[in-house]
Amino acid sequence: MAMASGIGTIVNVHERELPASADAVGQLLDRIGSVDDPLWPAPTWPPMRFDRPLGVGADGGHGAIRYRVARYEPGRVIEFAFDPAIGLDGIHVLEVQPRGTDRCVLRHRLVGRPTGAMRLMWPLVVRACHDAVLEHLLDNAERAVTGTVREPVRYGRRVRLAAAAESVRVRAVPVPAGAGLLNAWSARRDLADAIAVRVPPGTSTDPQDWADRIFRDPPAVVLALLRLRNALVPLIGVERGDATAFATVARTDREVLLGVDASHLDFRASVLVEPDESGSTVTVSAVAAVRTRAGRAYLAVVRLVHPAVIWAMVRRAARRATAPTAASLRRTPDQQCRQA
Repeated sequence: MAMASGIGTIVNVHERELPASADAVGQLLDRIGSVDDPLWPAPTWPPMRFDRPLGVGADGGHGAIRYRVARYEPGRVIEFAFDPAIGLDGIHVLEVQPRGTDRCVLRHRLVGRPTGAMRLMWPLVVRACHDAVLEHLLDNAERAVTGTVREPVRYGRRVRLAAAAESVRVRAVPVPAGAGLLNAWSARRDLADAIAVRVPPGTSTDPQDWADRIFRDPPAVVLALLRLRNALVPLIGVERGDATAFATVARTDREVLLGVDASHLDFRASVLVEPDESGSTVTVSAVAAVRTRAGRAYLAVVRLVHPAVIWAMVRRAARRATAPTAASLRRTPDQQCRQA
């Protein structure tokens, strides 16, 4: 690989020699941007999608990076022209080149002139992310034709954070009408809040899987808060909590209801997964109904931190769900690139 960057033209090339025929790898290339795309590294990154089947004129991109298909030779070459509005004036090309009957080279080549903010963003963030995406894509191609990857790419911390920021969107929302199990539980709501996260295709759509990710593996700061809570609540006559607070009490194909009835309040949490063509929305809703004065005093404190706690738990679960697998954490893209 070689790359020249700076104020002038960027030339960035990634390639991999593969022990398979050009025709076999070309069949993988022709599926790029499709629902069953074997090459694009989703769900770590937002998927590549177009407004029509792959062909000249198809318009789309991945995340904020937009481009259109300018040339297409099935099984051999796809050339994309960047939308200049993103700050790159140029092209990127995926191509398969034969190396005899049972070997070929899969290559990606970017040639472009950065403009505006991209002149600064390319060397600071975008280059490292681009290199990771392309090495991950080549890993996927190698795995598809050999069943394994000899030297998987390793994501550095900066790229992992950028990938998470690109693929994971967390926001506060009202308790959704679609949370049927939760809404049927109780009309009384002394506490009611909800956090939703948007994740790309390729992540789990099983609500129990998401419930386990969120409530069984919380961030360290949440564990510390729970320990502090258990140390203090006996002072106001509230019982200590344990893992049974997040036991599953009911479920459907799209929703899991967790919770417990305690002496001071009743608590329920809903994990609702709503998939569609472009990903899934996972919504975690929490509702509590107070039973005693001690419960009301306890809830007055809890409501101050509860949204932030749930937000942190949901964000962690979503980032882990979209993170590169352990098999993709060994080799940095910089080990495969050199400055020209």
